[in-house]
Amino acid sequence: MFVDPTIDRALERIAQRGADVQRAFTPGAVPNRGDDGGAAEARPSLDPLDVAPPADAYFVTTDERGRSVYTRDGGCTLRDGVLDGSNGRPLLGIAAKGGALVPIRIDPVDLALGRVHDLRIDPEGRVCYERTSIDPRTGGTIRERVTAGQLALARFPAATAFTATDASHVSPPPGVVPHLGRAGDGTFSPLRPMARETSGISIDRSLDRLREAYLALDALQVAQQTHFHVAKTTMDLLK
Repeated sequence: MFVDPTIDRALERIAQRGADVQRAFTPGAVPNRGDDGGAAEARPSLDPLDVAPPADAYFVTTDERGRSVYTRDGGCTLRDGVLDGSNGRPLLGIAAKGGALVPIRIDPVDLALGRVHDLRIDPEGRVCYERTSIDPRTGGTIRERVTAGQLALARFPAATAFTATDASHVSPPPGVVPHLGRAGDGTFSPLRPMARETSGISIDRSLDRLREAYLALDALQVAQQTHFHVAKTTMDLLK
């Protein structure tokens, strides 16, 4: 820890800028420093479980301690019948029967019997699949569309100062409560299926700001050294 707080602040800025550079190609990444921000875009994906959120909306999940965190990265996977986000924890939504936010789960019987086909997320955030079974009377195949749940979305007041919990997940300041809803509900626009949002960090801008932060630190160190030499010279003259 440096005694001079200006050096500590300069090192903190360098650490934040460096982290933004490292995360510039991480899907859904949010910059530590606002002036490192870039224009995120939804890029097409071949994965039917990838989905891009509407503007100013976040998916809801939790961290390893069970606290709510939020992300714009809609890269999803199915693990043990549960829809997980990019941090390996369940994305939260509203179950088919409604109620509180919960992890979205595929019917365990359907999963065990191999009856889950064409699993995907639609523009309204519904996690759907085709259930196939055999009609015992005719021996014919029965197909029906099943909705396991619907992804929740969160929106925060403009200019909310988030804290990054990892490369692509953030938490709001204490006391800031998001508005929760669902895609296409009249408050939130539809999702973009089979797409994944890129980083919201500009690599060129973040590299420029990192270089400026290092130059500022160098200037501070030179100023401190000059001040030290002047003070030493003054003390020598007074002896």
